[in-house]
Amino acid sequence: MKILIVEDEIKTARALALLISSVSPGAQIAASIPSVETAVNYLSSNEQPDLIFMDVQLADALCFEIFKSIKVTSPVIFCTAYDEYALDAFKANGIDYILKPFSRESISSALSKVNQFKNFFQTRANALPDLEALISKISVNGKKSFLVFKNNKYLSLETNNIAFFYVHNDTSTIFTFTQEEYPVTLSLEEIHSLLDTTQFFRINRQYLINFKAIKEVEHYFARKLLVRMSVPTTENLIVGKEKSALFLKWLEDR
Repeated sequence: MKILIVEDEIKTARALALLISSVSPGAQIAASIPSVETAVNYLSSNEQPDLIFMDVQLADALCFEIFKSIKVTSPVIFCTAYDEYALDAFKANGIDYILKPFSRESISSALSKVNQFKNFFQTRANALPDLEALISKISVNGKKSFLVFKNNKYLSLETNNIAFFYVHNDTSTIFTFTQEEYPVTLSLEEIHSLLDTTQFFRINRQYLINFKAIKEVEHYFARKLLVRMSVPTTENLIVGKEKSALFLKWLEDR
């Protein structure tokens, strides 16, 4: 069985590969892919594997963007550490998932399920519409508001009023269109998983920006992009060359 791992954390990907090999010695790890863009490129130019272990939150975007760019005919086991709504949806649609941190038992159980439904996976093309509907459902139903605390008061802040999220002193912070800031306890990865991916894009490890807050985009050095916002930022917002094509496609697909 050829298995593709789509996971942006190198140590996690290695640990997952070792667990898979220990549970199923005959399994072959075809490749380990760290991002949406490289996954799309790999699946476009190589024979699709027998199975994919796919992290929900990747370095450049949520993994659901992969399915918007290319037809995936391999069964997928999603890997995640949060987002219970998505987990329930995957389960209802017959797609397995494993929780982080991985264990030998969870990997063994997931692979056993694949074997049990082997006949189903052989006709997996017929199941793709359900998967696409799931992806569409999750992508559209983003979080509508965030509960924030400031000056001894709790406030419900609508997501549409947020210009961007950023990391400051290891704390995730909301910056609104009215130039107010609110700290939040969630990590940027967790926040990203809760948002509508057609509205927000994580341009780098520090910034997650709202499409409505983008004023203009310019070419920068070494195939990078410079994003200018309609609200002030303390630093230049740079999209690296590895994300620039995906970012431009995100801007176009609306």
